[in-house]
Amino acid sequence: MEKTVALVAELMALSARTAPKSRGEDYLVLRVLTGEEVVRLGEAMIDYGKKTGKKNFDRDGDNVKRSTAVLLIGLKDAKPLGLNCGACGWDSCQALSSPQEGPEFKGPHCFWRAVDLGIAVGSAVKTASLHNVDNRIMYRAGVVARQLGLIEADVVLAVPLSASGKNIYFDRKE
Repeated sequence: MEKTVALVAELMALSARTAPKSRGEDYLVLRVLTGEEVVRLGEAMIDYGKKTGKKNFDRDGDNVKRSTAVLLIGLKDAKPLGLNCGACGWDSCQALSSPQEGPEFKGPHCFWRAVDLGIAVGSAVKTASLHNVDNRIMYRAGVVARQLGLIEADVVLAVPLSASGKNIYFDRKE
């Protein structure tokens, strides 16, 4: 079953890559984790939660450790669309020309590039669903994957995957 879940993770990456993007410009970075990398990520999430006192990194880290694969989806060096729409909170796209490192991610980002990321993640989880592979989109796993250097991206979301008799990502402890 592990090979099948890993294959679905690769198909999810394909779905993310081919998802529609603003102006057809692709700033996505994708990586599939399996085996020891998945366990390492889960353990590091638990440690991060303990060090920072941030809630639920331990819960989500335990879920990741029990996963078969994890798809990482991030944005890297995404250029603003140039609309000067203000959706990012700035008056012009020029203000986004030099993103700064934040406590967990680098930003700010063009709102439309963030929409592109969301569409890519939605396409990926749709693919998992079509293949009956349980999954959950996780901000916390993306934070720690980036800190571990498992993916080189400015902002990252992670999608852990599991195929068992019960979905491990729901009915969790608060």
